[in-house]
Amino acid sequence: MNRRKRTGKNGRVRLAALGTATPPYQTDQVQAEDFLLRHFSHRLSPRSLGVLKKFLAHPSIQSRRFAVESTECLVAEDPDRRMERFTRWAVDLSVQAAQEALERAGLSAGDVTALVVNTCTGYLCPGLSSYLLERLGLPRDIRAYDLVGGGCGGAIPNLQAGEECLKAAGGGAALCVSVEICSATFQMEDDLSLLLSNSLFADGAAAAVLWTSPAGLELVASGSRHQPEDREAIRYVHHQGQLYNQLSNALPRLVNGAVAAAVQSVLSPRGLEVSDIAHWAIHGGGAKVIAAVARKLGLPEEKLRHTREILARYGNMSSPSVLFTLREIMDNGIRAGDWCVMASFGAGLSAHALLFKA
Repeated sequence: MNRRKRTGKNGRVRLAALGTATPPYQTDQVQAEDFLLRHFSHRLSPRSLGVLKKFLAHPSIQSRRFAVESTECLVAEDPDRRMERFTRWAVDLSVQAAQEALERAGLSAGDVTALVVNTCTGYLCPGLSSYLLERLGLPRDIRAYDLVGGGCGGAIPNLQAGEECLKAAGGGAALCVSVEICSATFQMEDDLSLLLSNSLFADGAAAAVLWTSPAGLELVASGSRHQPEDREAIRYVHHQGQLYNQLSNALPRLVNGAVAAAVQSVLSPRGLEVSDIAHWAIHGGGAKVIAAVARKLGLPEEKLRHTREILARYGNMSSPSVLFTLREIMDNGIRAGDWCVMASFGAGLSAHALLFKA
């Protein structure tokens, strides 16, 4: 069957389906504390030990999943083995999420006309798109792109790129994959950024199918806010050839303004107010950041339920997290005519918003 005909050519790009995947190894915060203290307490000051225990005891996260057979591999993992682990799990989880998304959309690999993959937790050349083309059996003439450096906010730029591919082609179906193996950047030193990171981050993948058929959530508008002057507040830095996460205490204050600006860029031109939006998929970057964004936007607590549920069940998976939240919203039902906003933020410092209509 001709894939362009099957996926329509009406010009409006819609989100057809989402798929998600997580690795099987699961740990709760008590187990995580035991592991970290058993192997790394000698590297931490008494104050840092207290801070780490406080972070891990916070009720906002109940469990996390990691792309390991056992966390013991993290104790002395050399860069080569770490890159091998990133590659294997990033590909496997991406394939699982993509296959589920395609199945939910009623499509096959042959229907895909564009592939966009984003990650920030490992670098490959060629990128992950090459591996997914092969593993999924995608057409060899499709447009394929790899996005790097977006951090936790990378899923929305990914969808923006997929949307542009479909508009340029006049139709088809785009497969947009966000995957992060945050455990492939694990480090532990007497540093507040690393204490927080090791209490918060986890691994996972999500995939979205975009098409031009008249079904699904319409991508009405998207917007971004970039604040490169705040780049040092949230980023990876390199030490001895390895990635170390760097997070600022000021992040909630910096992020909330950037997210609000991105959200208003999609609402204001259409005469919409925050109160007009029935559903909110906010990146679960952590309890303090979620609260700061909610205050800035004036969001009532009930609008944050799905964001908080995903954070509690999975931790912060970086870029896929917001797609997990959107899937949770979709699975719980969106009525025809409802507005939905998805917002993410991350390295750059950057924030992104996408306005959907059911």
